[in-house]
Amino acid sequence: MVLSEVIQAFSVPENAARMEEARESACNDMGKMLQLVLPVATQIQQEVLKAYGFNNEGEGVLKFARLVKMYETQDPEIATMSVKLKSLLLPPLSTPPIGGAIPAS
Repeated sequence: MVLSEVIQAFSVPENAARMEEARESACNDMGKMLQLVLPVATQIQQEVLKAYGFNNEGEGVLKFARLVKMYETQDPEIATMSVKLKSLLLPPLSTPPIGGAIPAS
C-alpha cells in the first residue's frame, strides 16, 4: 500500500536524520516548521509517490493527501495510517494548563 510505503520512508535513516535536523532548526516554532520541516517532508513523500505516477512536484503530494483524506473515512486501516503520517509531520502540541493561569506560589 502506498501510504505504508510513505510512512516507512520516514524511517529510512537518511530521511529520519533530515527530518530531525529540520525539526531542531525549527525549534518547535510553527512558522519555522512550515518553512523548514514541511519541504523536507514533502521531498520524502515525493520520492515514494513518483513511483506510483504522482506528479513529482508538491502537487502530487497534495493530490495524495486528498485521496488519503477521502478514503480514511471508509477504511479504518487507512485512518490509522493517516494519523501516524500526520504525527510524523506535525510537532506534538503542548497544551496550556487547565484554566490557563500560572499557579501562585
